[in-house]
Amino acid sequence: MEEANQSVVSEFIFRGLCHSRELQTFLLLPFSILYMMTVVGNLLVVSLIIRDPHLHSPMYFLLANLSFVDFCLSSVTTPKLTTDFLKDNKTISFQGCMSQILCVHFFGGGEMVLLVTMAYDRYVAICKPLHYSSIMNRQKCILLVSISWIIGFVHAMSQLAMILELPFCGPRMVDSFFCDIPLVIKLACMDTHTLGILINADSGLLATSCFIILLVSYTYILVTVCLHSKDGASKALSTCTSHITVVVLFFGPCIFIYLWPLSITWVDKFLAMFYTVITPLLNPAIYTLRNKEIKNAIKRLKNQHIDSRDKF
Repeated sequence: MEEANQSVVSEFIFRGLCHSRELQTFLLLPFSILYMMTVVGNLLVVSLIIRDPHLHSPMYFLLANLSFVDFCLSSVTTPKLTTDFLKDNKTISFQGCMSQILCVHFFGGGEMVLLVTMAYDRYVAICKPLHYSSIMNRQKCILLVSISWIIGFVHAMSQLAMILELPFCGPRMVDSFFCDIPLVIKLACMDTHTLGILINADSGLLATSCFIILLVSYTYILVTVCLHSKDGASKALSTCTSHITVVVLFFGPCIFIYLWPLSITWVDKFLAMFYTVITPLLNPAIYTLRNKEIKNAIKRLKNQHIDSRDKF
């Protein structure tokens, strides 16, 4: 009985994004470029905020953390996805699969809470500008970011704990490009219907609650500013548009995957690819393209390189 309860599957096999060998070969270069752009874009934002004194403010501290989380989230799945385009047998070890599940939910859950923290920062900056520096002090920012990492870790561990001891004794084929919990638990040698509901409820509750808080927060910000100034709405909208765009791009696919009752394979794959590959790339682009201070920091960095090169 004890042996029967133990997992005998040592590895899982991914079906990947598609079955066509020609299409996989074609996708290798685009996805490699996408990942390199994600790495460069997010680490550039982190580097700029660390190096440039003009960006040492709460908003940019939170943005640096968001970029770092996006870099980590993309690195959990995209390199494996890209190298698997070259393979006929797309395998991952049992330990590697569990590690992927842990990391995806750790960074994904942390990002959800971090986006709520960024909304709180914008609320204080726009609705309570005179008290901004005292409310969003260094200690408060570190505490809020620490809370987002802790919640992400607790969420990831709760998800992993529910599947780690499941008996995997037969099927090994995961119809995706990474170890997504709803697909992995289907391979267990037992009825996992109730467990699947619990897992989806756990992820769905975190995603939905954060999303609702964000919607209420940004709505309150815009309404408050509209009531106090004639041109305030446009200023607030300009300030919050980047945040709102990122929120919709990240939470939309997550909520759809975990709360939508019907599972359509190609839709699930597209949405999973969107929030693990595309969104981490779009976030730095959205913030840098609309942010004058980030653009000015890039110009200052370029000028520093030009000056240092001229000296030699």
